[in-house]
Amino acid sequence: MIDCSKRALTVGVESWPIAGSFTISRGTKRDAVVVVASISERHHVGRGECVPYVRYGESVEGVAAAIGACSAKIAAGLDRAALQSLLPPGAARNALDCALWDLEAKFSGRSVAFLAGLPAMRPLLTAYTISLADPQTMAARARAASAYRLLKLKLGGDGDRERLAAIREAVPHARLIVDANEAWPPEQAEDLMRAAAEAGVELVEQPLPASNDEILAVIPRPVPVCADESVHDRASLALLVGRYDAVNIKLDKTGGLTEGLATAAEARALGLKVMVGCMVATSLAMAPALLLAQRADWVDLDGPLLLARDREPGLTYDGSAVSPPPPELWG
Repeated sequence: MIDCSKRALTVGVESWPIAGSFTISRGTKRDAVVVVASISERHHVGRGECVPYVRYGESVEGVAAAIGACSAKIAAGLDRAALQSLLPPGAARNALDCALWDLEAKFSGRSVAFLAGLPAMRPLLTAYTISLADPQTMAARARAASAYRLLKLKLGGDGDRERLAAIREAVPHARLIVDANEAWPPEQAEDLMRAAAEAGVELVEQPLPASNDEILAVIPRPVPVCADESVHDRASLALLVGRYDAVNIKLDKTGGLTEGLATAAEARALGLKVMVGCMVATSLAMAPALLLAQRADWVDLDGPLLLARDREPGLTYDGSAVSPPPPELWG
């Protein structure tokens, strides 16, 4: 058992430079700003990393403050079950939830996979993201990323048909998934869906705004469609049936691994396939998501590959293959 009476919580904000820049339909970023929660007890430290996201009304300052406000409850023995009702789904709860999992693993000498009743982690194939740009630039980037067997293309609405054609010509044998980040105009959705099918795309992620995705239930979907901004945790799943074929589960949305595992199980029970995704962040954020991804249909955990440098120790990437985390990192 963990002696919670001597627990202490610390919160840190870190900025990790992105290699070049990262562009989606909503804008460009050059740094990944993350918030890290560390829970120490005796000589053990459990850590969790999260990425506050403005799209969901979060700020770095607000998330750091929400985590810090839990210090007294952490010291008093807050566990994962109580955490679920203390904080809403989101980045702050994610950092604390993952830190509590990590602390328990380090204290017990058992892996988080074992503690969660899951098989030991194995290497997985992850997508590699190509940022939004003009068709020629994206085609060149896709060609340069030939070491990666699954490419995720960021799209933006206007010009997407040309982007898809140029990229498919540049990498005729690559597996492709696309992510529009809500940027497709509803009146263009059918045409752009056909363009995706013609390019051999295997998954279209969040083509329409979450507030206007009901038309997905009535238009043809020649390529499976995956919800991202339209899904957060288990409570958001029921409305997606009939509109989407898959859901992108991110720990920063579910509020941690605890709810992430439950959300994945509920999604499968509803007949939805599962992608496990990430924000741009370090290996500390990817490690718990990699556990969730063990049973996923698609994995998109390339955050560290997009950074100029990663924390050490970090995850090991060999082309598209990402290996389980070392215990010194997490879990």
